[in-house]
Amino acid sequence: MRYCFVLLTMLLSGCTTPNNALLKEAQDVQVRTNNVPLIQNCQWVGEVIGSEGHWYSYLFYNNDVLVRGAINDIKNKAHQIDANTVVLLSPHYFKTSATLVGTAYHCPSH
Repeated sequence: MRYCFVLLTMLLSGCTTPNNALLKEAQDVQVRTNNVPLIQNCQWVGEVIGSEGHWYSYLFYNNDVLVRGAINDIKNKAHQIDANTVVLLSPHYFKTSATLVGTAYHCPSH
């Protein structure tokens, strides 16, 4: 019985945490929406996409978990290309996942 309780607890705790964990190095990446004046002195680095979820995810994850995972993913990818700011384009929300598309910039100390 104890093993069933431990297994159930592990399964339920997994449902509140996104698969994409935020890298420690990516914690300072800023994600913004429509802040064009703030990026005028920044260097464009590239485009990044962050996603969380699969066709079955809606059974186990709330929308906020899916969005948090997509934000973690886009921050991690921005960090990997030496960007410290991401300006989001239109987010794409599906019933089963969340996908964010953005342009990545390296800005002087923000």
